[in-house]
Amino acid sequence: MKIFLMMFFGMVGFAFAADISGVDMIKSYSIAGGVIGLGIAALGGAIGMGHAAAAAISGTARNPGIGGKLLMTMFIALALIEAQVIYTLAFAMIAIYANPFL
Repeated sequence: MKIFLMMFFGMVGFAFAADISGVDMIKSYSIAGGVIGLGIAALGGAIGMGHAAAAAISGTARNPGIGGKLLMTMFIALALIEAQVIYTLAFAMIAIYANPFL
């Protein structure tokens, strides 16, 4: 974690070293926001998918007779979790390419 913080603060100096106009600054902040937001959404989605899979496996181990129902319910939950990550990807693409902040 310390390494990532040092790298982040080290790169901030490069970002503010050049004399850039307001439009370029907004574009760079939009790209950084889109990338960071997508990373957080992907991390949260991965954690949620892991918990859903672990709960389905645990439920199937306790009662093998309802394994099919649990599997179908797990796939629906995984699709909903993945949909949230895809929505974040769409918002990041809008913020980066069709920047509404300009």
